[in-house]
Amino acid sequence: MQYRFTVPGDDFSKAGRASTELKRVLTRLGLESSLVRRIAVAFYEAEINMIIHAGGGVAEAEIGVEDIVMTMRDEGPGIRDLELAMTEGYSTAKDQWRELGFGAGMGLPNIKRNVDKLRIDSVPGGGTTVTMVVRFPARGAA
Repeated sequence: MQYRFTVPGDDFSKAGRASTELKRVLTRLGLESSLVRRIAVAFYEAEINMIIHAGGGVAEAEIGVEDIVMTMRDEGPGIRDLELAMTEGYSTAKDQWRELGFGAGMGLPNIKRNVDKLRIDSVPGGGTTVTMVVRFPARGAA
């Protein structure tokens, strides 16, 4: 199953819609709640990052038998220093987003904690693609 969402930029009134819809789908599929939570947290954090830093983008989720692959693509300014961006508390968010409670520098670290595989491809001035994979536990395993 494949899902595609458009994430609007600079519009927090629609923030979280894609992750909420994905969470509904996963719950209907009967996935364990702790697994659904991990996936929703990662997807939400990536979605918020696109809104805050990139002016929006496209979020995709491909649900397979063994895993879910989530891909977030934007055409924003890119990440200048990925290692620094992965540091808890580091943020380049504008004051206007921080005043709303966003941009605390926990997005990428939270994503990393909640996924099994994370790949970030970013070109300063050329956008960012974040690919996240969460594996499903074997069903019926003892």
